[in-house]
Amino acid sequence: MQNFRTAKAAAYITNISMSAVATISPLLFSTFYTHYGISYSLLGLLVLVNFCTQLAIDLIFSFYSHKFNLKLTIRIMPVLTAVGFAVYATLPMLFPQAAYWGLVAGTMIFALSGGLAEVLISPLIAAMPSEHPEREMSKLHSVYAWGVVAIVLASSGILYLIGKENWYWLALGLTAIPVVAAGLFFFAPMPEMETPQKTSGAVKLFTDKSLILCILCIFFGGASENIMSQWCSGYLEQALGISKLLGDIFGVAMFAFMLGLGRTIYALCGKSIYRFLIAGACGAIVCYVVAAVTSLPVLGLIACALTGFCTSMLWPGSLIATSDFFPHANVAVFALMAAGGDLGASVGPQLIGLIADAIILNPDAAGLASSLQLTVEQLGMKAGVLFAAIFPVLAAVCFGILYKLSKKKKAVLLNGTESKLQ
Repeated sequence: MQNFRTAKAAAYITNISMSAVATISPLLFSTFYTHYGISYSLLGLLVLVNFCTQLAIDLIFSFYSHKFNLKLTIRIMPVLTAVGFAVYATLPMLFPQAAYWGLVAGTMIFALSGGLAEVLISPLIAAMPSEHPEREMSKLHSVYAWGVVAIVLASSGILYLIGKENWYWLALGLTAIPVVAAGLFFFAPMPEMETPQKTSGAVKLFTDKSLILCILCIFFGGASENIMSQWCSGYLEQALGISKLLGDIFGVAMFAFMLGLGRTIYALCGKSIYRFLIAGACGAIVCYVVAAVTSLPVLGLIACALTGFCTSMLWPGSLIATSDFFPHANVAVFALMAAGGDLGASVGPQLIGLIADAIILNPDAAGLASSLQLTVEQLGMKAGVLFAAIFPVLAAVCFGILYKLSKKKKAVLLNGTESKLQ
């Protein structure tokens, strides 16, 4: 049996670089808001650009994965990440008057590699021989969460030392992570990954109702996770008055810590994924409501952090559930699921930014904010976070339906086996 340990290590490091891709902009939201005067809507749009670029890659691979040299694409992927970080850092530094467009350009490049990673890293791990493939999948995604913890803690310390105005040195330093992954992939043997033989094979997947339901699950699950991960830093600072350093360490980093903890627990001893998913979605509803309505900074911080644990398995758990319905899932299936997750991860945070700005710009909001002893900015952000609770509500409904379908499928298979034995 061929040894794929180097390829697995490269995949893990790639997921750490993806945690940097997803985390870098939200960590710097307040810096961009104060230093460059970029509005909340445009900051939310930056997240939308990230995930929509990834979504485009997901859709391309959904239909045309058989046209690509997958092993070569995997080896190129981390190189694009490094280039994206370099552009993200240098263009705003060289052209501060057009800083936003420099951020957009860098985001699009490293989001391109992020889309490739989502489509290819999961099937790469799934193609490696394992006694517990579902736990390997959870372990892969737990590495992403622990990567977020490391990135947040390191970034907070670096920004504290060098000053937030020198944030671009942090972005440049992050290029080292994908460079290491690229070096490992260059020398690593990789397993073969299945793809549809032609485009029509991918199109037929859309006729499967169970796959459509799985895509809805990862859509609402991805939104539930990423709204808090993308807005936690800015929300704690702007709406609850917690300093950026404390908010990033005890809010964003703890969110990622709890995210990793939930995924690690499932990787070590997880069994019933559907009950884990339903319970997680219900817990996320409570966390979003508490974070939005509380006036106590400590309670809001705890709610933000616990959202990480509650949403920890909503994305990878949807992939595990998909594998339950499609035991021999190919790259196209993973690409469609990644597209659903990215769509939720892009629509959700952008919608919160739009709601916050709409309230902030509404002249009638000042009176309501004053009666609640809030500023208009605080009212806008709290309203956005409260609205976000709709996503875990819908996720819980979809996971419940998927659970019933799974039990029905197992009952049919069991009856069929008993009939053959008789």
